Amino acid sequence: MKLMLGNEAIARGAYEAGVKLVAAYPGTPSTEVTETVAKYDEVYAEWAPNEKVAFEVAVGASYAGARAMVCMKHVGVNVAADPMFTAAYTGVNGGLVILVADDPGMHSSQNEQDSRYYALSAHIPMLEPSDSAEAKEFTSLAFELSEKYDTPVFLRTTTRLAHSQSFVEEAQRREVEIKPYAKDITKYTMMPSSAIGRHVKVEERENRLKADVESFDINREEKGDNSIGIVCSGVVYQYVKEAMPNASVFKLGMVYPLPIEAIKKFARSVKRLVVVEELEPVIENALKANGIECEGKNIFSVQGELSVAIIKEKLLSEKKENVSLDLPVRPPVLCAGCPHRGVFYVLKKLGLTVSADIGCYTLGAGAPLSAVDTVLCMGASIGIAHGFKKALGEEAAKKVVSVIGDSTFIHSGITGLIDAVYNKSNLTLIILDNSTTGMTGHQDHPATGKTLKGEPAPILNLVDVCRSCGAKSINVVDAYDLKAVENAVKAAVDEQAVSVVICQRPCALLNRNYPAPLYVEDCKKCGACLKIGCPAIEKQKEGNVIINPTQCVGCAVCSQLCKFGAIRGGKK
Repeated sequence: MKLMLGNEAIARGAYEAGVKLVAAYPGTPSTEVTETVAKYDEVYAEWAPNEKVAFEVAVGASYAGARAMVCMKHVGVNVAADPMFTAAYTGVNGGLVILVADDPGMHSSQNEQDSRYYALSAHIPMLEPSDSAEAKEFTSLAFELSEKYDTPVFLRTTTRLAHSQSFVEEAQRREVEIKPYAKDITKYTMMPSSAIGRHVKVEERENRLKADVESFDINREEKGDNSIGIVCSGVVYQYVKEAMPNASVFKLGMVYPLPIEAIKKFARSVKRLVVVEELEPVIENALKANGIECEGKNIFSVQGELSVAIIKEKLLSEKKENVSLDLPVRPPVLCAGCPHRGVFYVLKKLGLTVSADIGCYTLGAGAPLSAVDTVLCMGASIGIAHGFKKALGEEAAKKVVSVIGDSTFIHSGITGLIDAVYNKSNLTLIILDNSTTGMTGHQDHPATGKTLKGEPAPILNLVDVCRSCGAKSINVVDAYDLKAVENAVKAAVDEQAVSVVICQRPCALLNRNYPAPLYVEDCKKCGACLKIGCPAIEKQKEGNVIINPTQCVGCAVCSQLCKFGAIRGGKK
């Protein structure tokens, strides 16, 4: 027995099931699945530029006859949806599992979408484990179901399951022979004449699953007090069992399709039926559509996470007393020495409207930087800035700039740049190149020179990419040099064509061999250094500032703001 994160258990389950290939783009809370798989020498694992490419790579491996898995967070499914919907038509050869991690409560996401709707819409079966042991077991089962029913299979988790630990019993890897590939145009080539026939196959497969799911042992009835029956799945099952240990429970391991007849039988055995589920009323709506009287979202919210306390309050009227703690607010901030900080300081100073993107640099919206105006989704910063300019006119929108990170630019920013060039924009694009995928924990990407397994790889040159896309002006500057950043941005904004400024400096957490911390001597209390919001700079009650040597990484950005020379390098 071994204590494992849910993500680690999924990786172990894929390994034991004989997976040959795993592809992904990092996205919290799913990232550790692929990072853990990469430690197994028997499995090929890669970071792809985005989720769509990762999905296509996994599909290719499946068609070739190998077991494959693709991993992403919920918003990543949006990116992968194009190949995903059609892969439901083609079916598989080797088993194909789609790991998707939803994020109720939006701990690290820009929305709270429910991936169960994708299963419903694409007609792809979905499993949902409730702890790490089931995460491993269900991953193996997903491959078996995929091959049995000729379909991709979703494995859905949420943040709490992905990042909580429980005991898992490990087993030996089962080597699964690669299935022979046989050319079959009607199955694998989705032009209309083939797709029409494959859609019929999808319906036949789903009808077979709906019949078979009634006897799947991963869906089970746990009899208890018949005054209330609860239908639930995933980590919510753990909350229900702790909050109401005596209640009758119908635990779902497969959330699409549902074992409707088994639930009908369960419903007849209890006086009141309640569906307890996070986010949308997916299960509740399905039960009501099948004539099963139940409650659900009339009791629980469609927003945020559930908990033992919430279930007790809503179903048992046991309201937990709120304990008021007078604690300081601690909003997330850019790390000390973050190369993005000085860039955002400059953008605010210049009074620019900033269309930003998904990454650590989203924190540029927070005080005191307060530089970011818009954030939508991966890669959208470029299209939004371009839209501003075309709506308002190039001159009126001259001060609108786009900011994107190196990994996000590769993920989905390149096409936006091509669009701006093609449609004759005078867009200014600022690429914050910190040599990593910082927000999700420092994963490599095509411009870092290393693969997921740490092997040397060709380095994608961002300057060459931008030039190939048609950018007329490309300027590379040190992100720590505020004057250089300011001059480059000013020049770029004045260009009459697409211009790019690449602000380079590795993430401060990549290499901890920092120079000596800075210190303050004879502070004039002007507060200029506080405008960048560095957590290493602390304001004293008397109004003067000090630099915390345990936090300072010696980047010296703050010293460029002090007009009095009070911030100095070297040990005092």
